Amino acid sequence: MQTIEKGVLYIVATPIGNLGDITQRAIDVLKQVDWVAAEDTRHSAKLLQHLGVSNRLMSLHDHNEQSRIASLLQALCAGESGALISDAGTPLISDPGYHLVKSLREAGVEVRPVPGASALIAALSVAGMATDRFCFEGFLPAKSLKRQHALAALAQETRTLVFYESPHRLLACLVAMSEVLGAHRKVFIAREITKQFEQFVFMALSQAIDYFQENNDKVRGEFVLVVAGAPLQPHLPQDWDALIHVLLDQSLPVKQIAEIVARYFSAKKNTVYSRVLALKHD
Repeated sequence: MQTIEKGVLYIVATPIGNLGDITQRAIDVLKQVDWVAAEDTRHSAKLLQHLGVSNRLMSLHDHNEQSRIASLLQALCAGESGALISDAGTPLISDPGYHLVKSLREAGVEVRPVPGASALIAALSVAGMATDRFCFEGFLPAKSLKRQHALAALAQETRTLVFYESPHRLLACLVAMSEVLGAHRKVFIAREITKQFEQFVFMALSQAIDYFQENNDKVRGEFVLVVAGAPLQPHLPQDWDALIHVLLDQSLPVKQIAEIVARYFSAKKNTVYSRVLALKHD
């Protein structure tokens, strides 16, 4: 068993469904800390009991996080060790804890991660969409107009988009995405990841709306939506002009300018070379 250090807060990831996904290190840490802070103590008490953890359990959620910071900071500075867990998965990912960790960092208190399950990463790993660059947006606004504005700001985002959504807002979310991002945009929907009724759906947004309208019994549990990014828009020669003019003003050779601009815009060097010559003699 790894021995923990005193005066440290451990951010401990817990299973998102299947209890077998808990790590041995997480169990060791939870058993050794002086206290465990949890979003929902009733929910977390069942997990800790299953793991054989009997340490002091306290609540830390959106409504009391700010008021808890001073006492937890004092306890850690006095040499106690603690752990923060959320209802499921990795804490702070669309869950409480940011203000606590920020305050501890500013106070010079050590905060360490105990990695594990994350619904966000689990869904991404099986979605079959680009994972080299992605954008996590958490939960979209509940109000219709704010939700549309949030999606409009992401309409041209080329990175893969990842969202969390609750069952009672799933259809409204899909409809808004279809209207703003386009009905043919692909979406991968992961439901109840690692749980008994785990399900994965991959289709166009318009098809996803029809599917869940026709299968209302599937609109249950926790959802992760992975949406394809906007297609890259090809650059026209006119898009190169501003950069070409800047480089021409620096008296760089035409060949060098063509190489720089071609690399920047992922364009063919010969085509850029012709454009540079045209602008130079314009």
